[in-house]
Amino acid sequence: MMIFCVLFLMSMLVFFTRRRSRITSSSLWQTLPPGPKAFPYIGSLIPMFRNKPTFRWIHRLMDEMNTKILCIRLGSIHVIAVSDPKIAREFLKDKDEIFSSRPHCMSGYLASGGYLTTVLVPVSDHWKMMRNILAFEILSVARHKWLQNKRDEEGNNLIRYIYNQCHINVAVTGGVVHVRTLVQQYSSNTIRKLIFGSRYFGKGSVDGGPGDEEIGHVNSILMILQYLYAFSVTDYLPWLRWITDFDGHEMNMRNAIHMARKYQDLLVDKRIQQWKDGVRTNEDDLLDVFINLENPRLTVDQIKAQILELMLATIDNPSNGIEWAMAEMINQLRILIGAIQELDYVVGKDRLVQESDIPKLNYIKACVKEVFRLHPVAPFNLPHVATTDTTVAGYFIPKGSHVLLSRLGLGRNPEVWDDPLTFKPDRHMNGDTEVVLTDHNLHMLSFSTGRRGCPTVLLGSTITVMLLARLVQGFTWELPSNDQLDVDLKENVQDLTMAKPLLALVKPRLPHRLYPQC
Repeated sequence: MMIFCVLFLMSMLVFFTRRRSRITSSSLWQTLPPGPKAFPYIGSLIPMFRNKPTFRWIHRLMDEMNTKILCIRLGSIHVIAVSDPKIAREFLKDKDEIFSSRPHCMSGYLASGGYLTTVLVPVSDHWKMMRNILAFEILSVARHKWLQNKRDEEGNNLIRYIYNQCHINVAVTGGVVHVRTLVQQYSSNTIRKLIFGSRYFGKGSVDGGPGDEEIGHVNSILMILQYLYAFSVTDYLPWLRWITDFDGHEMNMRNAIHMARKYQDLLVDKRIQQWKDGVRTNEDDLLDVFINLENPRLTVDQIKAQILELMLATIDNPSNGIEWAMAEMINQLRILIGAIQELDYVVGKDRLVQESDIPKLNYIKACVKEVFRLHPVAPFNLPHVATTDTTVAGYFIPKGSHVLLSRLGLGRNPEVWDDPLTFKPDRHMNGDTEVVLTDHNLHMLSFSTGRRGCPTVLLGSTITVMLLARLVQGFTWELPSNDQLDVDLKENVQDLTMAKPLLALVKPRLPHRLYPQC
């Protein structure tokens, strides 16, 4: 309590020695979106700090105040949370140019290597340059096709790994798998394969599973994501960073980044030297592409930072979504059977599902879209920053405001979705119309839209759909114990993952010759 008193007294002193800014005048203050009363200068930092996790506090305030747009002042920053699709479209479509920047903050700065990347970088010439590089050189449709064989290899490795688990403890009849480890392994293996040409930093496991290096790498990536834009007190009172790491966010971020880059950066340095020595002459993966870019040519630090950002953008969303999807489908056998029937009809049982089948797998894609709606990977999108004063939905939005679209509020909005808390993939089926995972009307937020739309939509969609399709086609899925009637779908309090990781009994359902062997 003492630290709060000291903070409050210091803030009051600073407040009364500063000139009032124009946005705190009574006339403008009344036009801000509704929100809780705030202390001078520090705003609502004390209640924010007391009500962890912050995202649940924000949603609780929106419910209590019965509002679809909320303004919370944290320090001198106005944080605007939105759960209405019409208001969300006004921010990201009608006034996209005004809200296309990112905040200057500790976590974004550290994770991007000092704003050397794309997604986490405030609007600048560098951001425009990196956005073009990703769009035309790294994540283009042509590059996506060029790398398909590497994604296929990881799909086969996934099937091999699960098949091996079926024979460890229960002879030929099946085996229990830890689904969270499984899906995180596939997502991380795939992006490592695309970037570095190898799924492992070390030797991996003989059964096709992750080794200690891969487990450590994934854990560090997830730790970075946990603290990225995580409402750190020092982001709203920047001068406090010179005194103390108030909530421990900076130390945790630095440690996680160090761990992740410990594995990655050595490979970058080694590869650059191979090109200099003439040992490597042909491009085989994305790291080769980054190194050989000519106009513009990237520095080593830019390459390393951008590779970390690609990891951050790729690993957690597919893995979180498919763990939830498998849990929901095991609980609702009708849905699981529907997905199996589609795969048997489109693909059959004489070959493994391939990326070329994706356009015809509407029900599988509907399951993915529904899990993105109901069980998003994060409560909010990455924050957008107002670059000038403006008005949205009749409210004054001051320059510098941080705008957060609520994935929970949009995807679970009862005014948009019928029975919003129930997993119902059929709601996305519309005759023969192909199901797409994006929603530019922002009735849900799978991938963002506008200038800051997710650059990895094609890659992320492909990884996620193929992951679910391979799991459903290749194996039967049951609860490991007859005493357990349903999967516990309780959500973690601190984030949006399943409170209890999913364990499932799996058995091969295809001819054994189709399963890749060791």
